Amino acid sequence: MFKKILIANRGEIACRIIRTAQAMGITTVAVYSDADRNGLHVQMADEAVYIGKDPASESYLRMDTIIQACRATHAEAVHPGYGFLSENAEFCRRLAEENIVFIGPPPEAIIAMGDKMTSKRIAAEAGVNCIPGYDGILRDGDHAARVAAEIGYPVMLKASAGGGGKGMRIARNEEECRRGYIRAASEALASFGDDRMLIEKYIDRPRHVEIQIMADGHGNVIYLGERECSLQRRHQKIIEEAPSPLLDEETRRAMGEQAVRLARAVNYCSAGTVEFIVTQEREFFFLEMNTRLQVEHPVTEMVTGLDLVELMLRVAAGESLSLAQEEVQLNGWAVESRIYAEDPLRTFLPSIGRLVRYQPPENDPGRVRVDTGVFEGGEISMYYDPMMAKLITCGRNREEAITLMQEALDEYVVDGVRHNVGFLGALMAHPRFRQGALDTGFIDQEFPQGFRDEDVKTADPNLPIIIGAIVHRLYMDRAARISGQLPGHERRVQDDWVVIAEKEQHQVTVKPFQPDCGYRVLCRNHHYCVQTDWAFCQHILRATIDGRRLAFQVARDGLGYRIFHRGKTTRILVLTPRAAELYLLMPKKQMDDRAKVLLAPMPGLLVQLRVEEGHAVKAGQELAVIEAMKMENVLRAPVDGVVSKVWCKGGDSLNVDQIILEFE
Repeated sequence: MFKKILIANRGEIACRIIRTAQAMGITTVAVYSDADRNGLHVQMADEAVYIGKDPASESYLRMDTIIQACRATHAEAVHPGYGFLSENAEFCRRLAEENIVFIGPPPEAIIAMGDKMTSKRIAAEAGVNCIPGYDGILRDGDHAARVAAEIGYPVMLKASAGGGGKGMRIARNEEECRRGYIRAASEALASFGDDRMLIEKYIDRPRHVEIQIMADGHGNVIYLGERECSLQRRHQKIIEEAPSPLLDEETRRAMGEQAVRLARAVNYCSAGTVEFIVTQEREFFFLEMNTRLQVEHPVTEMVTGLDLVELMLRVAAGESLSLAQEEVQLNGWAVESRIYAEDPLRTFLPSIGRLVRYQPPENDPGRVRVDTGVFEGGEISMYYDPMMAKLITCGRNREEAITLMQEALDEYVVDGVRHNVGFLGALMAHPRFRQGALDTGFIDQEFPQGFRDEDVKTADPNLPIIIGAIVHRLYMDRAARISGQLPGHERRVQDDWVVIAEKEQHQVTVKPFQPDCGYRVLCRNHHYCVQTDWAFCQHILRATIDGRRLAFQVARDGLGYRIFHRGKTTRILVLTPRAAELYLLMPKKQMDDRAKVLLAPMPGLLVQLRVEEGHAVKAGQELAVIEAMKMENVLRAPVDGVVSKVWCKGGDSLNVDQIILEFE
């Protein structure tokens, strides 16, 4: 076994690899850029080496610098994690020349599976089901439109060297095909340095199911079950689970055996994933093979009891796999949620800044797991992927795993940057998700206007109201105990309150009872018995409500409170009945009219500006393209109008809410 390895990555995956390596007694070396100088992976590793400036092209993608770090620290092997150099065959070769082991597959397998045309041909020859499409590289948008007409719409345009949702567009007509080719090729060139594009038939209502395989250098290949990854946005996975609620044992075996055949066809070694598009009738087609560790590997670990990173290390060190196919057991059900620094209420735009507060739920072995790469006080950089962490829960069945996920999300506190915890909670509560009726278009179908707070349906809308009332009662009780009050005029706390939530007023009665830190609450003709030992410094309020254990995030919000529960944030104002009467008479501040300006919704690079002063534009028309966190984001006109002033130009670095254009 290796004595020292270098992790050529950052963030949560670097931290996750470090944990397993250190548990195996292996010394670890981290690498870092300027932006990651104080990163969690740097703090966790035994040694750390500086490799360059913030952009990945000047740090994490610099082979020479990383190889030099290996030499300087005498690292015997490199684990690439995912992304960056993890599927770069040239990096593998360069390491081999230095007698440094690449903890992953051989370069020949990476090359064969890294090109979608080559991988499709090899898959077909190996007897793997493949999607109909064009056998070649598209020349331009006109060529794409001609081929699409032959295949029949809808079609999928995707980068030959792509992955992670980059350089992919669905086209349902000729106009979308031509426009999609340009955008996808541009995105692919920026992400991979390769703008070659492929086209294939797009399957409506498909499900994305992948098979995890593991192979050693002695000819042994096994599959470790499947993962359902159908909940995606812009082809980026958000929720994953194992096993899939769609598959039966026969389909699982057939997919697994085909994945093994493909791995054998390219002499694969290490962990890998064979991805399939699956119809609702369980017909499956090869999509691609990822020759690396997947982001979503923890759900497989939870249901198999295996540590995939440990297996990768052992295989790379020359050991044989320690188990045969018949020994692989799937126990229980696991669900993973990706915690992103993004704003779901603003079309999921990336968010950067300092984590003023970061408190993930506690790890509970076998039930709740948090793989994170950030910490309270750390910063989310604009230079890298916005994923902060992965939250994984495991139960005896799917229902229990989802319920555990809901409870864990209720306790996931993030402040300082926008995040998607509320959106994940809404997905967990969605009836269609609970039924397992999934496809890759789920989010577009169920949230066509984007995510809004009102989209979240709670089982009992009274819960945030009564929690807000209890918290306010606790504050008032504390205020009533202040010393030095004038005798005979002490402050008395009443039981009856008016709670204003969602612009509606609710009569709420809160009566304490002893000795169990409890309250009897009356809200909208419903009686509740609530027990809690919450203290003022705590961000999480845990309560037993009518025998049910629940958790709520509580924060002051001016004179009121923010209560977060089950994916929904409710703003609460608690007043005395007389104050509530007067509140109705208060004048309301008029909001600024922002429809007459185009603002940068995030920090980023203004890649393209499509209009000039004097141009007439229509609502929804493309005006600008901003690049941030490795993705291109199109900004559209909010209203019909004429561009009266242009404040920025292509190539400018923008701040959030910076004015780009004005309209009249």
